[in-house]
Amino acid sequence: MDCSIEERDGMSYEGMIIRPPSEAYSILLQATVGCSHNKCTFCGTYKDKRFRIKDDQTIFGDLAWAAKYCRQQDRLFIMDGDALIIPQPRLVAILTEIRDKLPWVRRVGTYANSKGIKMKTDEELVQLRELGLKIIYLGVESGDDVTLQKINKGATAQKLIDMGRRVKAAGIKLSVTVLLGIGGRERSLEHARNTGRLLTAMDPDYVGALMLMILDDTPLGQEYRAGRFTPLEPLELLKELREMFVHTDLSGGLFFANHASNYLPIKARLPHDKAKTIKRIDEALSGQVALRPEWMRAL
Repeated sequence: MDCSIEERDGMSYEGMIIRPPSEAYSILLQATVGCSHNKCTFCGTYKDKRFRIKDDQTIFGDLAWAAKYCRQQDRLFIMDGDALIIPQPRLVAILTEIRDKLPWVRRVGTYANSKGIKMKTDEELVQLRELGLKIIYLGVESGDDVTLQKINKGATAQKLIDMGRRVKAAGIKLSVTVLLGIGGRERSLEHARNTGRLLTAMDPDYVGALMLMILDDTPLGQEYRAGRFTPLEPLELLKELREMFVHTDLSGGLFFANHASNYLPIKARLPHDKAKTIKRIDEALSGQVALRPEWMRAL
């Protein structure tokens, strides 16, 4: 295979590129374009992309370029939305190439959804971990089945729990994202409690709680404009965060709510920091702690 880099001026990217905050300084390898599901009502990230897996020449050419020019970065993140869906032989070949050509890379990560995880056997997940896949980022959004159906997530709470447990059983770190406010005012309490229960049952290594920001060019944006979805006010979002946090018990994981979308930055190690974090939320609810101003919030 020709992986010549002489004619390249960088790695090849298509469309808007996103990655988790913890992958800010990682080598970004776009092995897939878009998201294989791409039906979540709140998400507009991949609406301009038709899902496909890039050809091997492009992927391996990018790795050849990275091997020459990215020698200071010891993490690599495989994009786009759910690279785990790549068939096992091709994904094994990509991870093997990373290991052989970029031996200084100590951690490979990727986004995944429940469908992609389900397509891998337990033995295949272990094989990926042995080849360097050390962390998977799973968008859960909610543990409330009514909410999951409304946002067209394509999975039940139990399926998400099962797939998350399989990732952890394979020895791969699991980072889960949940969305505050995604149930709207109507399902706020149920969304909060059931999401806390899901997190307790799944027991991920990391939880990132983001606050919903409604995008105009999404089905949820259309529901909002039509008056069929009522978003939560800042204090209501904080109450939802408190309820979710109260119902979340992790064996040693980190619970973050410090994304740019959040009104109150939180970083807590559970169970150690549970009581003091609830106290901080209560202080914010009573006005003793200032919230992040609206103009500072972002996706």
